[in-house]
Amino acid sequence: MFRSFILVFICLFSFEVHAQFHPRRLSISDSSYTFTRAKRHLVVQIEHENGGIMTGNERAKESLSDAYYNAFNLKIGWQTRRGGDFYHQLYNYPIYGVGFYSSTFGLAHVGSPYAVYGFVSVPIKPRINSRWNFSYRISLGLSGRFNPYDEDENPFNLIIGTSNNVFIDLGGQVNYRLTKRFQVGAGLAFHHFSNGALKLPNTGINLLPFTAAITYIPNAEPFDFSKEYIGPNPKRDELHINYAFGFKQLERDNPNKYFKSTVGVFWSRFVGYKWRLGLGGNIFYSASGNDGLVAGEEAGRFGSLFSGGPAFYVDHLLTSRLYLNGNAGYYLHRNEFNIENRPFFLRIGARYNVYRDFFAGVSIKAHAGKADFIEWTTGYTFNLDRKK
Repeated sequence: MFRSFILVFICLFSFEVHAQFHPRRLSISDSSYTFTRAKRHLVVQIEHENGGIMTGNERAKESLSDAYYNAFNLKIGWQTRRGGDFYHQLYNYPIYGVGFYSSTFGLAHVGSPYAVYGFVSVPIKPRINSRWNFSYRISLGLSGRFNPYDEDENPFNLIIGTSNNVFIDLGGQVNYRLTKRFQVGAGLAFHHFSNGALKLPNTGINLLPFTAAITYIPNAEPFDFSKEYIGPNPKRDELHINYAFGFKQLERDNPNKYFKSTVGVFWSRFVGYKWRLGLGGNIFYSASGNDGLVAGEEAGRFGSLFSGGPAFYVDHLLTSRLYLNGNAGYYLHRNEFNIENRPFFLRIGARYNVYRDFFAGVSIKAHAGKADFIEWTTGYTFNLDRKK
């Protein structure tokens, strides 16, 4: 399931390479420039989606063999404006909002899932007064109303072991303006549902549906996409220290959920305003190393409880406080009984600076596309460039 998360960074990085922000100096003579704060636009969208069920393994093929997928989304957002966070300008004044998702697979053993999520929709090369507009979006939320696997009561659902799961959505959309307030659009989405191995089975559900949408914007005044000059980023080097924890079920026949935690230390350097790249390492603790049924004769030993290794570090900054975080690491020591069965580990998630340089977030650690566990993270960032 982790492959879906890797798509986030691949899409964002490839797009940034071809669409880097090139600021221009504005003056009073520029007719599109104004010193007043731009008005914030409310955006309401109803979206229908259909088809695109992805069955990449035998369990998914068996569980979804007769499925027919339909869903609706209701999204309410506000387009950011000049005069606030300068990252809004770097991303062409994106739309932030909340959405409600409701779907059916036509299968009682899967359920009729819903989700509540937050989203950001980023305009691609917007133009004032153009009837056409293009955007890509990222959404993250929680879903419910799945009918989870149960050996006795629901043995046909071999892909999801919990009623509530994480909901992840990536998408692109093109819209055409019919009037000053109404738009119609079409696009392609990618959805992923997973519980991060909190309870097995956790094959997850992946969808790639086509979408059709109607958008209503109450403010008929065209949005002003003009930009002010932004100089080079004065920030350079930072040090990040974090702690994370979560729980994991190792085997379907073993119902125990084992406590897991992570300590990470990473150095990073800014690459422009949107990226931080660096190096560091993680140490992982797994309570399963104390269980003789899992660790055998090695139970209780230091090497059974801990694993870890060095890792690359990457942040993709969305605002001054919100960013996506990822790691790709190599185990110097790992435990096969803890399903650390590959030499490399991966991580991707979201973090938010809740107070100054203190941050909190959530991420998923994985091995070669299979989730290890969901990490609930907190930590602190040190600015290494500050003068003493």
